[in-house]
Amino acid sequence: MNHPTLRRLLATTLLSLLAACGGGGSGSQTGAVQQPDVSVPPPPLTTPPAAQAVTFTPQQASRFLGRATFGPNMAAIDALAASDSDAWFKAQFSKPQTLHRAYIDKLLAAEAAGGEKLTSRGFDESFWQQSMRGEDQLRQRIAFALSEIFVISMQNDAIQPRVRGVAAYYDMLGQHAFGNFRNLLNDVALHPMMGLYLSHMRNQKETATRAPDENFAREVMQLFTIGLYQLNADGSLKLAAGQPIATYTRDDVVGLARVFTGWSWAGPDLSNNRFIGNVADPDRDWKPMQNYPAFHSSGEKRFLGQSISGATSGEADLKLALDTLFNHPNAGPFFARQLIQRLVSSNPSPAYVGRVAAAFANNGNGVRGDMQAIIRAVLLDQEALAPAGTSLRTGKLREPLLRLAGWIRAFDAKAPNARYRIYYLDDPLTGLGQGPLNPASVFNFFRPSYMPPNSALDSAGLVAPELQITSEPSVTGYLNYMQDVLDRGVGESREIKPDYTRELALAADTGALLDRIDLLLMHGSMPARLRGQILTAVNGISIPAATGSNAAQVAAAQANRVKLAIFLTMASPAYLVQK
Repeated sequence: MNHPTLRRLLATTLLSLLAACGGGGSGSQTGAVQQPDVSVPPPPLTTPPAAQAVTFTPQQASRFLGRATFGPNMAAIDALAASDSDAWFKAQFSKPQTLHRAYIDKLLAAEAAGGEKLTSRGFDESFWQQSMRGEDQLRQRIAFALSEIFVISMQNDAIQPRVRGVAAYYDMLGQHAFGNFRNLLNDVALHPMMGLYLSHMRNQKETATRAPDENFAREVMQLFTIGLYQLNADGSLKLAAGQPIATYTRDDVVGLARVFTGWSWAGPDLSNNRFIGNVADPDRDWKPMQNYPAFHSSGEKRFLGQSISGATSGEADLKLALDTLFNHPNAGPFFARQLIQRLVSSNPSPAYVGRVAAAFANNGNGVRGDMQAIIRAVLLDQEALAPAGTSLRTGKLREPLLRLAGWIRAFDAKAPNARYRIYYLDDPLTGLGQGPLNPASVFNFFRPSYMPPNSALDSAGLVAPELQITSEPSVTGYLNYMQDVLDRGVGESREIKPDYTRELALAADTGALLDRIDLLLMHGSMPARLRGQILTAVNGISIPAATGSNAAQVAAAQANRVKLAIFLTMASPAYLVQK
């Protein structure tokens, strides 16, 4: 691709993204949807009706798979279009989980046999191998979404070398992806990697000179369960005298911090040495933490209207605390909005949030926190399925990692040795500005409430979380990175090569070529203007008439057409903003 074209793309892409994120349609709709009057409580929500099976056209199937998986390929599109949502969910919910820890253990065995030393790159390998090749695509995608809510990061020095523990943490998210939110919350709280990351591992009871660490107590409320402010059932803010009402107080943090004392490494005894970490059991990085009574607070614990006497055990304290958070009226709408944001839309309507929150509260059979019901509600909601181009704000910026994943899956890029050595993606100039389980803080790569300052989105009161990691350097880096990947492949030695066979067969028929790329990458939603621009650019590459001696020149021209069509599609704001 020539440099003037690249410069023009860079000049227009960042500004176009700000405009494109503003609405659900193809035009500018910054003011199309009014924000709810959060001072007026919404009508009570009822138990959601049983979802009807949904059938899909190929375009609709591609769009659905773009949210529910790491990206569609033609086989998946055809299969879903020939079936329906019920059959698809049933199949996905029943697929067995492949464990990342098992993959890491294989790498450790290879190291013991004289192979390369295991580093944190081993998890990157496992992540890409399973995310791209795993048949349990829904589980893989939900696990990634959960990892951006219940955050740990390999940027933490205590986490980074514990590759088995990191893999096990991600396995735990995948295990509970189809289970119950209450069990997920329990295992997040007790996982040693979370214990290290948010410092409630080895947390000790209060004394005259020491207060328990409050880090996890604060974040389990603020980020994982109930948020900062009280919510109506549809996720809108409750107000008093025109101001939001705090969900918890400083005293609640202090009281809850006492619950999270006495927890440390798992093991066969409760010795002081094991508590402080001097006994290095080989599996302690992944086994749930256990409570050590000698270090657990025996004082009264008051939080969120609960009071626990000092006579109870650490396990009983934890159960009551997590039950309280799970049953808090904020839990459903708070989690519902976050999961919608990760999968479908940055700015879901209150009605959409309310319907998913109702599924959280009751799966139709009286069960609260049923993840399968919640996932169905997110992906099959009328707002999620509404055609692009309506006034509904169903857009979200595609994360850089998901763009690469979508390309790998769309064009069946495979590693010949089944090792997906895709490393060092975090630099925004030389990579994508995002790598798996490697955010800068517990707030994830981007905050759910981020508004680009001094923008139309900001003025309209709309959020665009992914734009927090979008800037001129990251746009430049993405374009450069993908231009190289499309041409040479991806991975440490560029060994992961795409299969463009079907696309190359259409190189002479640029309309058909673009139809296929549109279906795979943009779900058939490519705007007419963009289509015309790409067709003009691609047709500008002449394919010489075959003479019998110029096969290499013909093949090169065909390949250049295919790569340019894919690149211009993936560089366009219409692709970058998932509708």
